[in-house]
Amino acid sequence: MMVISSPDEMTRYSSDALQRGERIGLVPTMGCLHEGHLTLMREGRRRSSVLVASIFVNPTQFGPGEDFARYPRNFERDCAMLQTVPVDIVFAPEPSAMYSPDAQTWVEAGEITSGLCGPHRPGHFRGVTTVVAKLFNIVKPHLAVFGEKDFQQLRAIQKMVRDLNFDVEIIPVPIVREKDGLAMSSRNAYLSPAEREDALALSLALRAAREKHRAGACCAEEIEFAAIRVLKRMRGVAIEYVEAVDAETLARHPSLERPILIAIAARVGKTRLIDNTVLQP
Repeated sequence: MMVISSPDEMTRYSSDALQRGERIGLVPTMGCLHEGHLTLMREGRRRSSVLVASIFVNPTQFGPGEDFARYPRNFERDCAMLQTVPVDIVFAPEPSAMYSPDAQTWVEAGEITSGLCGPHRPGHFRGVTTVVAKLFNIVKPHLAVFGEKDFQQLRAIQKMVRDLNFDVEIIPVPIVREKDGLAMSSRNAYLSPAEREDALALSLALRAAREKHRAGACCAEEIEFAAIRVLKRMRGVAIEYVEAVDAETLARHPSLERPILIAIAARVGKTRLIDNTVLQP
């Protein structure tokens, strides 16, 4: 497994691989890897002959007061985990290599980022789509693998790829959960044992929403309320939003005759967690 930190070196490596007829897969990450990330890697490994994992804590997707400085980092441990897949290349650039001091160009996915997490994290999705566009240009992958846990991010990237004619296949992978239902996340490392128990309210709320939908809810708001009732029972959970939206467009007031995304964002202690599920008609 090679570690490459220079964008130019990464592009040269990819160009040589393309000339050899290799199929390049990319899994973008911010490190602090867990089994959920490894599931993405294994899917990328299955679909490509050269697998690249990026590890880059992207400063442009963190807002003021967010956890960029304290975001968990353990590069040596991450590399040891990636070798088990195995990954061929770890692309781990420094921020100064990815963003020049006078950089002024951004990529925005528009309306699909305006709801859900958008109002709560201004500029976040602009940072995500910009860095992913840069990674696509640097690594030149045939395919890129993204988890459905960051569902709005997935839809924003899919829209960017369609709108800007990127020649990249986007591979979604379902959420990977702990045995007790908690969605795997790097930020789970922030949780105390008591907060870890409180965090289970998110997956329990989604279960309640699924049950209400299955029982024949009259409208999306009724499904939302089923999830909210569960979250409100847990004193350690502060709801940021619970929303039912169209699973494709992320538009509010979805039709129950189409797939619906139930998305939750909440703070458990000081830690912001997200989770979701898609309900089929």
